[in-house]
Amino acid sequence: MSESVNLPALGESVTEGTVTRWLKNVGDRVEVDEPLLEVSTDKVDTEIPSPIAGVVEEILVGEDETVEVGTPLVRIGDGSGGGDSSAPGEQAPAAQEAPAAPAQEAPQQEAPQQQQQPAQEAPQQAPAEQTPAPVSAAPAETAPAAAAPATAPSIDAPAAEPQIPQAESTEVPTDGAPAPGEEPQPAEAPAPAPEADQPPAAQDSPAPTGAQPGDEPASQPAPQAEQPAAEPAPQAAPQAEAAPSSDDESGANAGYVTPLVRKLAHEKGIDLASLTGTGVGGRIRKQDVLEAAEKAQPAAAAAEAPATPARQKLEDSPLRGTTVPMSRLRKVVAQRAVQSLQTSAQLTTVVEVDVTKVAALRDRVKASFLEKTGTKLSFLPFFALAAVEALRAYPVINATVDGETIVYPPTENLNIAVDTERGLLTPVIRDASTKDIAGLAREIADLAARTRENKLKPDELAGGTFTLTNTGSRGALFDTPLVFLPQSAILGTGIVSKKPAVVSVDGNDAIAIRSTVYLALSYDHRIVDGADAARFLVAVKNRLEEGDFEGQLGI
Repeated sequence: MSESVNLPALGESVTEGTVTRWLKNVGDRVEVDEPLLEVSTDKVDTEIPSPIAGVVEEILVGEDETVEVGTPLVRIGDGSGGGDSSAPGEQAPAAQEAPAAPAQEAPQQEAPQQQQQPAQEAPQQAPAEQTPAPVSAAPAETAPAAAAPATAPSIDAPAAEPQIPQAESTEVPTDGAPAPGEEPQPAEAPAPAPEADQPPAAQDSPAPTGAQPGDEPASQPAPQAEQPAAEPAPQAAPQAEAAPSSDDESGANAGYVTPLVRKLAHEKGIDLASLTGTGVGGRIRKQDVLEAAEKAQPAAAAAEAPATPARQKLEDSPLRGTTVPMSRLRKVVAQRAVQSLQTSAQLTTVVEVDVTKVAALRDRVKASFLEKTGTKLSFLPFFALAAVEALRAYPVINATVDGETIVYPPTENLNIAVDTERGLLTPVIRDASTKDIAGLAREIADLAARTRENKLKPDELAGGTFTLTNTGSRGALFDTPLVFLPQSAILGTGIVSKKPAVVSVDGNDAIAIRSTVYLALSYDHRIVDGADAARFLVAVKNRLEEGDFEGQLGI
């Protein structure tokens, strides 16, 4: 019995999805809630888990195909039913398993007959039985690689190529060997068997040499003289088996590697083949590369300590001179950005804010904050709290345009812009104005982590009324962020930096070192005037410069 797994509902207003990558192949075992495939929609990229346990019998929708919600994606059963694979490489294991049993039994039953045949028949039988060895060995190596995306053929391809010449070179001396009954069996037994069957095959191959035909060479002088020519073949067969295992390990460790992860590894000087991926199916993630780079830093720092620090040189990107298609997420962002600019009238207002008091409070409580909440305390929760408080006083910044009417939402749902490998995503903190610093910090950290790990639910990206983007996290002084419809405004926060500034002390001006930040508000001029934007920004500025957040830390 088998059961179809359909494309589930992926959130409000989502009617279809595109299969971006299959994580399981035909014949693979899958457990309940284990990811089956990755699906991309106009709102989110997500993994589809299996609702049942069983064996993948047939893949019904290929990669890059777009289907509606409710469409059958895959059939899962107990393994008794079969189905055609959507990828040619997935049929390789099934095709190899069928001849595996007769291929191993035939040499064992015919071994005594082959020993009695004249030495003249050896050249005819040896090539006939040796031919499948290099041919079947190559698919056995490349079968796992067929499941990998087409974007990373260079990982597994080199692993399979060296095996063919090795198998041929070990079979050449057997063409002239006078004892054909002994040599074809070691080369033939491991050839058609998959990886899991290779160790038993390796044990069976020497058995005919020592048990059945081994008695005759011991009693006859002529075979003893010929025995050295027969011995290299059993030794060569294990060598052919050992090489694939090492290649398979490097291929499994590398897994599917995104261009960004490959670029990061190149910049950090990390060998991908030396890493063990922690992602789905052993995939190497960005975090795996960063952790490997951190482990390598102490040794590198110790070696370079005596020398003068050299200028950090920018590495050339591997994308130079290439052409790549836009991802589905990038297409959606591009379309919405152009639509927003063509529909709304956008401009930006900037203010400079003295956040010295906030910086001092943060330095004083960040250790206890981390201990009590488990979350690091950054400047962003302070900016978020000041912004949503100002939205309650100036709701036009939180409003939307509906034809010729203005809609004022009853809550402040705050989008937080998150930079990911796939592009910019903006998960939502709902009812943000009801939360304290600890609550905002926890939700920001949680949403950012799950966004980068592609674990967001589709509804967590919808329903925002105002967006906060922290461009200062990448060192930017300030920018002019783009408003995305249907929202009417977005606040960009620049880097917090120290600089000399004029302050008033007891009525006298003085120069002091202050922590400052630029806040840039982009807004839709159809309903938000410059005065509205200025009033909102000044309210945020005053709240931050007062620095009175101790009662709202939440610890």
